[in-house]
Amino acid sequence: MSDNAIAWVFPGQGSQEVGMGRDLYDAFPVARELFDRADTALGRPISGLCFEGPSQELNKTFNSQPAIFLTSMALLAAAREQGALANKPAFVAGHSLGEYTALAAAGAISFEDGLRLVETRGRLTQAAADATPGGMAAILGLDEAATLEVCAETGAELCNLNSPGQIVIGGSREAVAKACALALERGAKRAIPLEVDGAFHTSLMLPAVPAFQEAIAETAVVEPTTPVVANDTAQPMSEPDRIRTELAFQLTHPVRWIQCVEFMAAQGVSEFVEIGPGKVLGGLIKRIASGTKTRNIHNAASVTA
Repeated sequence: MSDNAIAWVFPGQGSQEVGMGRDLYDAFPVARELFDRADTALGRPISGLCFEGPSQELNKTFNSQPAIFLTSMALLAAAREQGALANKPAFVAGHSLGEYTALAAAGAISFEDGLRLVETRGRLTQAAADATPGGMAAILGLDEAATLEVCAETGAELCNLNSPGQIVIGGSREAVAKACALALERGAKRAIPLEVDGAFHTSLMLPAVPAFQEAIAETAVVEPTTPVVANDTAQPMSEPDRIRTELAFQLTHPVRWIQCVEFMAAQGVSEFVEIGPGKVLGGLIKRIASGTKTRNIHNAASVTA
């Protein structure tokens, strides 16, 4: 592989603000088609929720997950049509929910199936969070080994390995509070509770797994046309059964984003294009692989820039 390869990366969170995607809908027929198809696929006006809110409904997991997937796919379609993504990527990858967008971008799952899967994922994980309230926190300034020790002593768990010095933990609210206090005692620069309504990517999501496995089993999955780097192993996955296993596994296990980016950079990727609402991944990538370029496609203006 050449030393100037490109990777497309897709966020699992973003700015779920009322109005998200409206500029795309108005500017690009190819994006408008996807928003209309999404309403049909889900049997409800998810596009209207993106455009008009209300905010408290849009930010519910059941709604925010398909909204982010939909907006990311609309950005991808518009960017491809406008020539903003002229070069074929060497890899695609996504952070948490973004893994579904990566799979759809690589042709492993259809747009409609991906949309329905993330809606189901949102519904099931929200139910698990409601049944067993939990929380998450970002620990800044501790490495993985030290954070694992903190988790082992408090009952918290690793959720996201985002960048060097930024690890997200989760678990019961009591466990997270204890872990934050202990992390600060052990030298963490900060321990920041996150505004989430559950402990995602932890064992508290186990109740969601059986029903989600059924949904995955009923979904058509084919070999991707571009290698998709998996959240759990930071290695490309191609076999449909392997992809199904990954999607269920990541519900209760951490997203190893540091290792995903390191793998792609080691394979010669020198530019990462983040496609989706917000600009979260670009900053993380700069801290993981400092010698690489990053570009962000997050709204209509960036599609044509």
